[in-house]
Amino acid sequence: MPLRKTDAPKPARAAKRSKPASGRTPRTHDQHELVIISGMSGAGKASALKAFEDLGYYCVDNLPIGLIEKFAELVRDTLEVERAALVVDIREGSRLEELPKILRSLRHSQRTTVLFLEANDDALVRRYSETRRPHPLGRQKSVKSQLHSERDRLKPVRDMADVVVDTTKFNVHELRSFVTERFQAGNRDHNLLISCVSFGFRQGVPDDADLMFDVRFLPNPHFIPKFRPFTGRHPQVAKYIRSFPQTQEFINRISELLVYLIPHYIREGKSYLTIAFGCTGGKHRSVLIAEEVKKRLAKAGYPAKVVHRDSPVVK
Repeated sequence: MPLRKTDAPKPARAAKRSKPASGRTPRTHDQHELVIISGMSGAGKASALKAFEDLGYYCVDNLPIGLIEKFAELVRDTLEVERAALVVDIREGSRLEELPKILRSLRHSQRTTVLFLEANDDALVRRYSETRRPHPLGRQKSVKSQLHSERDRLKPVRDMADVVVDTTKFNVHELRSFVTERFQAGNRDHNLLISCVSFGFRQGVPDDADLMFDVRFLPNPHFIPKFRPFTGRHPQVAKYIRSFPQTQEFINRISELLVYLIPHYIREGKSYLTIAFGCTGGKHRSVLIAEEVKKRLAKAGYPAKVVHRDSPVVK
């Protein structure tokens, strides 16, 4: 997910604070919002900023840290801009150390949200390899080494973030969808990106799972030769797994538990929830369960995506 550097637009002109226009109700400072996007290089900040722009935010990329408070003042005092978003990251160099202090000051004067994007090193290295762009810290060291330095320097900013998003398994569209759902006006507190993941314990457990369930207690279709070439998405395999009473009871109980938990996670401010289901090879039982739980959550009003980590493309 390559970063895109755009030219910083001219700041909005501050409106006069004398007499408001006839029929217009003056906005209070609380009605103005500033979102500061930071995070790892290659984690998708440019894509996120574009999503904010599509939501009607006034957007600036790579604004010098010395101008942030002045920019925030313009946003706070103008009638023309109600919501703004800006990107501040490792490109600021040594001045990045000043950002936590500035953030603390801004939070006292207006509604400020810090969004921090990150991804694991393997994903970031792969993205740099695909785009063939140099890391902002230079070419003197390997990309992986520069990423370690960047992560250390950004830690104080990450610690102050209101929302931290791991984009390791996001594509551009999923990241834009997350930003849209999370920050759309009037919809800020009711969105949680839910992923139902199937996996095989043979290949190791997912390191990003928030909740993990072992479904190896269900009868294994692998031992029926005619089912081996297929996955849990094949109608005959799915019918076989569903034919056991413990399968339906498990789906019912887990779905009820999740429908109970999700509102509490949303209220806590959780941004994304990864629910992992594991069987031996990640091909049959876990695939069926992930698909079924996704359907149950959708019926309850919680859309989710399904990721079959270890399942082949064939159904």
